Amino acid sequence: MNKNSSISEQKYLQKTNSLSSAASKSLTDLIDSLSKEQIVNQDLLLSLSFALRSFTNLQRFLELIPLLVTQLVGVQGSLLVPFQDDGSIWREHLQIVSNDEDKELFRQLFLLEEGRKTGFGMQENNILLLDRLVQRYFDSYKVIATSIVSRGRPRGRLYAFDKKEFDFGSNVHRKHIQLVADLTGVAIENDVIFQVIRNHEKVDRQISIGAEIQSQLLPDQCPIIEGVELAACCRPAFQVGGDYYDFMPTRPDLSDTAKSNGRWAFVIGDVMGKGVPAGLLMTMLRGMLRAEVLSGLPPDCILHDLNQLALEDLSQSHRFITLFYSDFDARSRKLRFANAAHNPPLLWSAKSKSINRLDAPGLLIGLQTEAEYGCGEIILQPGDVLLYYTDGVTEAPGITGERFEENRLITFLDKFAREGLGAQQILEKLFERLDGFVGIGDHHLEDDASMVVLKVNEELTLPVLT
Repeated sequence: MNKNSSISEQKYLQKTNSLSSAASKSLTDLIDSLSKEQIVNQDLLLSLSFALRSFTNLQRFLELIPLLVTQLVGVQGSLLVPFQDDGSIWREHLQIVSNDEDKELFRQLFLLEEGRKTGFGMQENNILLLDRLVQRYFDSYKVIATSIVSRGRPRGRLYAFDKKEFDFGSNVHRKHIQLVADLTGVAIENDVIFQVIRNHEKVDRQISIGAEIQSQLLPDQCPIIEGVELAACCRPAFQVGGDYYDFMPTRPDLSDTAKSNGRWAFVIGDVMGKGVPAGLLMTMLRGMLRAEVLSGLPPDCILHDLNQLALEDLSQSHRFITLFYSDFDARSRKLRFANAAHNPPLLWSAKSKSINRLDAPGLLIGLQTEAEYGCGEIILQPGDVLLYYTDGVTEAPGITGERFEENRLITFLDKFAREGLGAQQILEKLFERLDGFVGIGDHHLEDDASMVVLKVNEELTLPVLT
């Protein structure tokens, strides 16, 4: 009895040990399989992460997404439907991995009018509509949908589908799908930002070209005119500005010597606004004005004709131009002038040591048809200083918020003129005071600022011989 019992016990133990070994081996194999799968999945996700960091082509990156989903989850197919900024389907980037023909699905997606009008990402009903269409197309499949979101904005929809039931409810699979969706959202957002940057760079290049062209339209140096000194400078608030000044001989066909003793037109203007539109309008005005100067008409007639020429273009742009036009006879030192609502130039009289405004009645250029302009004239005296400027100078804000204003400009002009400084020195000193007031370096000008200084040469007084 004991012997038989002992044999039976040994057989039972052998059988149990055999079963335990088999179970242990199966468990080991399962663990190995899971470990290998985990390693593979980690490698796939790492590859996707690397692609996200280094990609330069969004299309190629998005092509990887459905393929990666199928491998991570172990499903038959996957569909990626990305959205544009307005929430509409980004047709160029539709991606699918499927054994079936997908052209019909894409055609149906293209025909979804509701999503085309309002954007799938903007209304929840349209998201449900999209899901129903995909589910209806894959009617024999089990379909799981995941949202692609970036910065709180819907960026698309990611689908996984298979004819067999698959455990998408698994935390691992859910996390994998969501991770892929999140990385896809980041990729789309990065591409949008990249395109914005590229567009800004294109605009910057165009603006730089515009600024270069405009700078060439402004006189690169002041002309040599008998009996006077000239100095001028324009400080645009942006690369391209709406301020304009010019010096034009009324008889360009004369020799340089004859020009220096002849009649010259001095003009300064300002387009309402700044940036590229203002710069383009001022360029247009320059061409018109240069043609008018050749007519030899007095300043008031010049502004009248200019207003008629520019009225249609300016009315369409809803912009206006202020302009001060003057012509100067070097022989007689007579200055004739007309004003189209521009800041009146400041004239410092060497004789009276006082400052007066040169002004004449007149409306903005482009405001009204048949606008009339007045004409004034004055004989400049030796030592007189004349300052033309735009409102960007007097309206410049200081560190405290206070404006530079005309009174402060008058004070500085009087000071520097009394010191007997030349035209260039006066101009530099005025801009130094303006920069100090605004705090250039910490702040910048809100509007274009231009100044032109004309100084009549002092008469030489010969010593009296006794």
